[in-house]
Parts: sequence; C-alpha cells; structure tokens
Amino acid sequence: MKVTRIDHVHQLTFYAPVLPINVQLIERELGLVLIDTALARNAEAILAYIEAQERPLLAILLTHAHGDHVGGVDIILKAHPHAELYVSRRDARLLEGDKTTDPDERPLKLKGSLPTIHSLPDKLLDPGERLFGLKVYPAAGHTPGSIAYFDEKERNLFAGDAFQTRGGVAVAGDVRPLFPLPGVATWDQRAAVEHAEKLIDLAPRHTFVGHGQPVAGTHRLYLALKRAKRKQARLFSR
Repeated sequence: MKVTRIDHVHQLTFYAPVLPINVQLIERELGLVLIDTALARNAEAILAYIEAQERPLLAILLTHAHGDHVGGVDIILKAHPHAELYVSRRDARLLEGDKTTDPDERPLKLKGSLPTIHSLPDKLLDPGERLFGLKVYPAAGHTPGSIAYFDEKERNLFAGDAFQTRGGVAVAGDVRPLFPLPGVATWDQRAAVEHAEKLIDLAPRHTFVGHGQPVAGTHRLYLALKRAKRKQARLFSR
C-alpha cells in the first residue's frame, strides 16, 4: 500500500503503479472520513491504517457503486459500527441489485462490477447537500448516480471515477490504452463529459481520483475534457 499526503488528506493506493485503486481518508476535527473502500481484500490494510491514526472513523462516503469502490464497506463497518455510510440516492439502487434505468436517463447498459452489499446506508445523498465540510456534486456518467465531493475550504475535489490519471488524465469513458478499465466500465460517455466540465469549473486546487495520482490545478483536466469532447464529436456525428 502506498500513502500520499496532501493537506488533510491521506490517499491510500493499492496495486500501484500498474492497477492502482485509491481511497482517501480526510482528517476532520472529530475524526476521519473515508472516501470509498477499494476491494474487500484491501479492507484489513485500510483498517490498520485507520487504527494507526488513533482517531475514530466518522463515516464512509461512496462516490459510486462499482465493486472496487464499495468492496470493503461491510468489513470496515463491522470494525467501526458507529461510522455512518453515505451514498447517492441513485446508486443506492445499484447496491440493492436494481440495474434498471430511469425514464430521464439514456437506456444504456450498465457496465463494471456492481455487487450488492449488506450494510444499509445511513443517508442517501442528493446533489447540493453538505456534510463533513464537503459539498455533494453530481458526476453521473461512469454510473448513473456517481457523485463527487468538494471541500470548499481547502478546494480539494474527490471525483471518484469521473476522472482517471493512471494511463493519462482522462474523463470517464475516454479509454486510455495504458489503463482502459475505468473507460470501458463507463455507462454514459456523454453524461460523463457534461458533468466533468462542471466539476472542472469548481477550480479545484487538487483533484483526487479513484485510479492514479492526484492532479494539481485544472490545466490537465481541461486538456482531458477537450480530448473527450473531440472523440465524442467524431463518435456521435456518424
């Protein structure tokens, strides 16, 4: 496990550098907040790191319902039963096994690993809500209910798989040959681009993603967005 520290954020990376999976621990006054949980086999290492901080785990905030982000939920919550679980209202349905699309969504096939979990969310999140100093933003595209969390004070964005940086900075759905998994697991490329642009407009100081190193500033994100838009223009003009 590799640890990267920026501001009050501890990023824990598994399987680096080839197949990196990240989670982020955020320091708060009363304890720690965990963004995503990696795979089930990574949970013990996450728990050991939390224990070493000698601070309680307050909550788990999920960015979306793919298995490499929710796999450790049940194990971690068993060890920290007082921690609260948060997920978007839309992706909570995926965690229950409901893979249907809504009338206002494009009827595209859901992709990637979508396991069910035993733990019940303490709260279902909608865009615009605030918790633990973070504001919830919609980031649909990779999954229908993907969300991002933005620390308005430190200007850190926790984007889940709305972007990747392993294999090159990219918007979800823009398949990068050196690390294609997030791209091929994206449900709606057009929605991903639309929401990525709005996340970039937040002007984050650092963007933390599910796969790859954090990005400083927005220049590389803008370049990734331009490339994704060009690809989509070619794809959907046919």
